[in-house]
Amino acid sequence: MSRAPQTGRTPPLLNETDRRLLAAIQSGLPLVTRPYAEIGTRIGLSEAEVIARLEYLKQAGIIRRFGVVVRHHEVGYGANAMVVWDVPDEQVRELGRCLAEFDFITLCYRRPRHLPQWRYNLYCMIHGKTREDVLSNLEWMVNRCGLQGLTHEVLFSRRRFKQRGAVYFAEPRAAGSPGEG
Repeated sequence: MSRAPQTGRTPPLLNETDRRLLAAIQSGLPLVTRPYAEIGTRIGLSEAEVIARLEYLKQAGIIRRFGVVVRHHEVGYGANAMVVWDVPDEQVRELGRCLAEFDFITLCYRRPRHLPQWRYNLYCMIHGKTREDVLSNLEWMVNRCGLQGLTHEVLFSRRRFKQRGAVYFAEPRAAGSPGEG
């Protein structure tokens, strides 16, 4: 999840139930069959109430979107590569849709070029168990989407960064942690 954009209007006030709900989900949903029921049990709401409150928070702009952060290494993917493409502007939408159809692609988006240093305008993230898997998937993708001849670069990840959703409330500090006075 991510924070709502600033719109210049006063945001709706959060009640205590909303605060407890946001605090309960900011570290992720529990990995159980019925996560909303589990959250409800933790904070004293029914599953239906949790879902209704989340919908309200989304409609009110407190929650902008609800998404998944997949920790690829933990599910067996050891290689990740961002592939950047120099695609004619009139073909970006069509080629982006083609790329996004592959289950090994988790991100596919357009960004402006920054000429003359950076000519690329279409980006996609490919995941595989090995570098060879990623390159094999890339070759298959190139052939399937007709990307032969388009300039691109394959940028393999060298290190992992912590991924997480939006933080609505600061985590309580441990006793004796820096900044405590």
